[in-house]
Amino acid sequence: MSDTPPWLAFGERAAYVPAADALVLADVHVGRDAASDIALPLGERADLVERLDALLAEFEPATVVVAGDLLHVRGNVPDGVPETVDAIEAAVRDAGASFRVVRGNHDAMLDAVGVDAEESVVLSDGTAVWHGHDDPPVDAERYVVGHEHPAVEIEGTRHPCFLYGPRQHEGSDVVVLPAFTRLAPGTNVAGLRRNDSLSTMLSDPEGFRPVVVSEGETLAFPALGEFRGLL
Repeated sequence: MSDTPPWLAFGERAAYVPAADALVLADVHVGRDAASDIALPLGERADLVERLDALLAEFEPATVVVAGDLLHVRGNVPDGVPETVDAIEAAVRDAGASFRVVRGNHDAMLDAVGVDAEESVVLSDGTAVWHGHDDPPVDAERYVVGHEHPAVEIEGTRHPCFLYGPRQHEGSDVVVLPAFTRLAPGTNVAGLRRNDSLSTMLSDPEGFRPVVVSEGETLAFPALGEFRGLL
C-alpha cells in the first residue's frame, strides 16, 4: 500500500489532482487577520496571493477549487476582505484557470463578496471535493476535504500536514487538507481519537497517515495508530 495517494500530488498547503487538472485548497479564512491578534508580516492579502501564485506556477491547473471556508467572517464583512477575495480570483483568472468554491461552515457571507458557492464539486476524474464538516453529499471513490486544519508536532515544532486515509471511508480514499491560511495553529493529529475530530471523515483516524510538505520535500509518516507511539 502506497504511503501517498497515486492520484494526487502534494504542494505547500494544497493538493493537485493530475487526472482532473485541478488544484484544491481549503480553509483560506480570508478575514481571519481582522479577527486575530496575530498579523502576518506581509499582510493577509499579500501572503495568500503570493503563495497561491507559486502553486499556480508550479502546477498550471485548469481549475482551482476551494474546499470550504474561503471566508472567516461573522456578521459584518471586515474592511479589505472583498478586495482580498477579488485578488485571489484575479490570480486564478490571470493563470487561465476557472475558480470554484465549496461552501464551508464559515462561509455564510459569500454573497456579500460576490462569490457563488457549491455544496460539493465532483472533478472530472470522479474525485469529490467538499468541506468535510458534515456527511458526504455524494458517493465517490476518492474524497478531498478540509475543515480539520491538521498539523503534526515534531520536536516541539508544529507543521501543517495532510492526512491520507487509504480506503478509510466505506472503501474510498480520503485526503484531508491542511489550512491554507497561516494564521490557523492547526489541530495536533497526535491527539485525535475515535469520534473526537471536527470532520466526520475522521471519526476513526487510526488509519490516516500524516504527510508534511516542507521546502519542496514530501515526508510521509506511518498511520496515526502507529505514529503516535513514535513521537
